[in-house]
Amino acid sequence: MPGPLLDTLKGVKQPNAPIWLMRQAGRYLPEYRELRAEKGGFLELVYDSEAAAEITVQPLRRFAFDGAILFSDILIVPHAMGQGLEFLAGEGPKMSPTLLEVELHSFTPAYERFEPIYETVRRTRAMISDQVTMLGFAGSPWTVATYMIAGEGSKDQGAARLLAYRDPARMQTICDAITEVSVAYLRGQIDAGAEAVQLFDSWSGSLAPDEFERWVIAPNAKITAAIKQSHPDTPVIGFPKGAGAKLPAYARETGVDAVGLDETIDPAWAHRSLPEGMPIQGNLDPLLVEAGGEALPERCLAILNAFKDRPHVFNLGHGIGQFTPIAHVEELLAAVRG
Repeated sequence: MPGPLLDTLKGVKQPNAPIWLMRQAGRYLPEYRELRAEKGGFLELVYDSEAAAEITVQPLRRFAFDGAILFSDILIVPHAMGQGLEFLAGEGPKMSPTLLEVELHSFTPAYERFEPIYETVRRTRAMISDQVTMLGFAGSPWTVATYMIAGEGSKDQGAARLLAYRDPARMQTICDAITEVSVAYLRGQIDAGAEAVQLFDSWSGSLAPDEFERWVIAPNAKITAAIKQSHPDTPVIGFPKGAGAKLPAYARETGVDAVGLDETIDPAWAHRSLPEGMPIQGNLDPLLVEAGGEALPERCLAILNAFKDRPHVFNLGHGIGQFTPIAHVEELLAAVRG
């Protein structure tokens, strides 16, 4: 019997909103920090299926969330496509060579890098209750492309945006390749036990409207259609961070089953503007959880109230911060579970 999160993503409103948090497995947890100190770097943890499965279930033991989100990273896709990837302490991911330096066809694919991720899904699924939904994910093509082009994250994704304007045919080739690999990757996760998948478009907010249509909506629509063809019962959550007023078009045109909202979206506006009955996920500000105080439960209740008439998965507007006190997460859960 599916759990409340999976039911919600399939459009069935629950008496109480199910909850999971983006980046719920990670640095704010002392048990994660302890395991990472023992095992080594972030990428080593991701490719160690036993450790990654343990990390995936750590927050469930502590907080009994309704979903387990695969412990991995969106840059596993370009890594499998053959681009070099390393995570430097205090600096984040670095990819080399960049697509400003070489052509995509110069990479030698290493799709075997997906195998330990699938094994993490299998191990996690075996460790968790049937009432907990196993969530897989991938980065959306635009967001992944920004890293592949610049070699790292940036404030405005300027290198990728310039390339898209100067050479849209080349950008199309890059996004098409990421789309194709992402479909195969997500299908592999689902076959391994993922019951729903999320598409993270973390940098969608930097694009002008026409560019958003081409580089966010179109690729995500292709991925969603492909998943629906092979796995019609698997819900797809689209999370276009920063989409703002472009969110209703994203919801209508991509074909996703549910839409994740970042913290800048007014829940009342979202409820009015998004397709009737579409499940919504979000959208508490992660920094409010870190700050705590009286505003935290008040905001939780305001979000719950805004979405009381539609299927709603309670979540954050982005990933939980590494300095978030455990007690504040407990206060959040108390407010949501009432």
